[in-house]
Amino acid sequence: MEGSILPNKPVYPVPTKSPTQSSKPVKFSSVTVPVPKSHSQPQSPNSLPLDSLLQHLLHLSSPQNATHNHKTINPPKTNHSRLPSLQISSGSTHKLHQQVHSEKPTSVSVLKFDNNGDEGQSRDGSLEFLSRKGMVMLNSIKEQPFNALNDFFDSVKIELLQIDTFSLLKALDLSGDWERALLLFQWVVSGIGSDNSKLDNQVVELMVRILGRESQYAIALKLFDLIPIEEYLLDVRAYTTILHAYSRTGKYKKAISMFEKMKETGLSPTLVTYNVMLDVYGKMGRSWNKILGLLDEMRSKGLEFDEFTCSTVISACGREGLLNEAKEFFAGLKSQGYVSGTVTYNALLQVFGKAGVYLEALSILKEMEDNNCPVDSVTYNELVAAYVRAGFYEEGAAVIETMTKKGVMPNAVTYTTVINAYGKAGKEDKALSLFNRMKESGCVPNICTYNAVLGMLGKKSRSEEMIKILLDMKESGCSPNRITWNTMLAMCGNKGMHKYVNRVFREMKSCGFEPDRDTFNTLISAYGRCGSEIDATKMYKEMIRVGFTPCVTTYNALLNALARRGDWKAAEAVIVDMKNKGFRPSETSYSLMLQCYARGGNVKGIEKIEKEINDGHIYPSWMLLRTLVLANFRCRALEGMERAFKELQKNGYKADLVLCNSMLSIFSKNNMYERAHEMLHFIQESGLTPDLVTYNSLMDMYARAGECWKAEEILKGLQKSGRKPDIVSYNTVIKGFCRKGLMQEAIRILSEMTSTGIQPCIFTYNTFVAGYAARGMFTEIDDVIGHMIQHNCRPNELTYKIVVDGYCKARRYKEAVDFVSKIKEIDDSFGDQSIERLSFRVRENLES
Repeated sequence: MEGSILPNKPVYPVPTKSPTQSSKPVKFSSVTVPVPKSHSQPQSPNSLPLDSLLQHLLHLSSPQNATHNHKTINPPKTNHSRLPSLQISSGSTHKLHQQVHSEKPTSVSVLKFDNNGDEGQSRDGSLEFLSRKGMVMLNSIKEQPFNALNDFFDSVKIELLQIDTFSLLKALDLSGDWERALLLFQWVVSGIGSDNSKLDNQVVELMVRILGRESQYAIALKLFDLIPIEEYLLDVRAYTTILHAYSRTGKYKKAISMFEKMKETGLSPTLVTYNVMLDVYGKMGRSWNKILGLLDEMRSKGLEFDEFTCSTVISACGREGLLNEAKEFFAGLKSQGYVSGTVTYNALLQVFGKAGVYLEALSILKEMEDNNCPVDSVTYNELVAAYVRAGFYEEGAAVIETMTKKGVMPNAVTYTTVINAYGKAGKEDKALSLFNRMKESGCVPNICTYNAVLGMLGKKSRSEEMIKILLDMKESGCSPNRITWNTMLAMCGNKGMHKYVNRVFREMKSCGFEPDRDTFNTLISAYGRCGSEIDATKMYKEMIRVGFTPCVTTYNALLNALARRGDWKAAEAVIVDMKNKGFRPSETSYSLMLQCYARGGNVKGIEKIEKEINDGHIYPSWMLLRTLVLANFRCRALEGMERAFKELQKNGYKADLVLCNSMLSIFSKNNMYERAHEMLHFIQESGLTPDLVTYNSLMDMYARAGECWKAEEILKGLQKSGRKPDIVSYNTVIKGFCRKGLMQEAIRILSEMTSTGIQPCIFTYNTFVAGYAARGMFTEIDDVIGHMIQHNCRPNELTYKIVVDGYCKARRYKEAVDFVSKIKEIDDSFGDQSIERLSFRVRENLES
């Protein structure tokens, strides 16, 4: 079929003899309109399957269903009730003290300490440092169930105070009972609070190290809230662990403050400390000069950069979109004789992958191979990301096969990257197919995979399939995390659903998931999409109040809310505020700005961003150039679309079907049939599969050219191929026949449409009104309007305007006046102001 529908040359085949119209005229009112189905009516938010979805998520997030990953310690209520219960991740097996033996590690831990300096531990791991009383107490503590420990501590308070706390905590940790050590420490802290005494520095250092080793950063920070950590003189290792905890939980300002305090006490930061601070500044953003300052400080102290140093600096460039800075830093490393390992190369791949510069990513991969630097799954994952960011989804998916052939097994990150890309491209079925293939291959989906699938389905409101994914999570023992709940919040970002956002947020907190910066960003975006700008602003202020610093994502959430109503002036103010506060707008920021201009009809604003791209001030990423095409399309700016499309191709990016359909549509609407056929040929050559939008555009092109029979031929071809035409398809063919005055054929198509269960819309009726008005068939128009009212599709002002213009064009002014005066009799809901405008239109025509 496609061969006939998509010819290579602009041929307009017309049947030699047009099908003969029926000799017996068919009245419009004879068309049977299907009764609306209950599920086709708009559903209120409360009637959506979201309630069921929320219940499943609540069930999965409940403590009894989350034991796979979390163990919640809730001691009985005693006089220590002011201490918060702490949630401990029992699945944490990664040891931060572990040595990395390979010379070129493929992954680097932030904290890499030497174990040989641990106090009190003998070489054979015995507990000889513990006194006899201490050993008895140790065994007693180990015999107690968790929920009875606080009562036990109270009952042996005097004995406990006679034993060295440090030794007892150390013994518990060495015995594999760090959780019991934590509860003992918590109990000791509560007693100190009432005695106004102070813990020993060694005890605090030990607990910090334990929590750091077990990656219990959230718990560590809760403890720091209970004890004035700044009053203790700790060693470099303990300070470094605390800095890392602050970094992991987004408390960047606290980390910087503690780093300065540490240096003031005379302690000299180690390489690991500096690496953690580089990570802090990298995550905080707009800190490139600070990073350069730290690097100079490290050089002045004779510290040699390691893999983590280099990869962290390069990753910081990626977060800020500093491609040139990343290149310069990497070139500087090579010039100084530094031999980069896999981790550094992977970080560089990530920088260019994030920007969608896949050619540069391929160049880096070749350099790795030339230098005999081993590639790993992370390397390939970054290559996949580079492909999909440039629009090459299939090429990204093909990397999975390449990995397998080279003996590198694709992991959850590989699959998740492609699944996420398919979801963003609107290829949900392909994403789900790959998800199933992933499980069949033996690769177990992780929480990130599930969140990607849930987010993709949530955007399309495919709630029932989301419930299936949640059930799949339950079967695999994967518990929801904060991002899962953020995904649920994002799903509620539709008009009229702001109360549902409130409810989900409450339930999220009731399950123990406290909002982080990403949660606030999601809430701002969700409220903005709901049209509740007041709530979005409240969340922004609340975010700042609780201590989270706004980031680029926060500003993008605000821009997203403004883009929905086309408030480009307010959006420009947001961009200015970003820059004034040292933030560099991302490609998403500029893409949202383009959407603001497009929705506000500001073509000059679109051209301003285009100029900045052309002048090299804004990087021409695939996302940005794609948005530039679509923004121009919304404004019907043909020349702007063509320029942006050429720029996209010039940069080596792949145009997706949405872009091609937009180009095809604009060419059709401007009667540029040669160019439209060239675009159809381009779709074929690019290996893209035409969809319903493509065929609708093609039908529109023929309808506009007066080739209504050809438009119907495409419609029939769609039906024969098993595809279902939509109301746009039928309306387009109806429009073609009405424009040619073939009203009986138009009614025939309408009958076919209604027989498939599709109801006519206001556009369908207005097309018929326009067709009859052009031929002075006003009796038939009365028939159409009566049919509209009978089937609960009220005529709008345009309907009556078409009729008035028809009378005036035929110079039947008196009948036009009579028609306007009787509108209220036909439709008593029609507004008085609209009546006045129509009356003025008649008078205007009469006087001209």
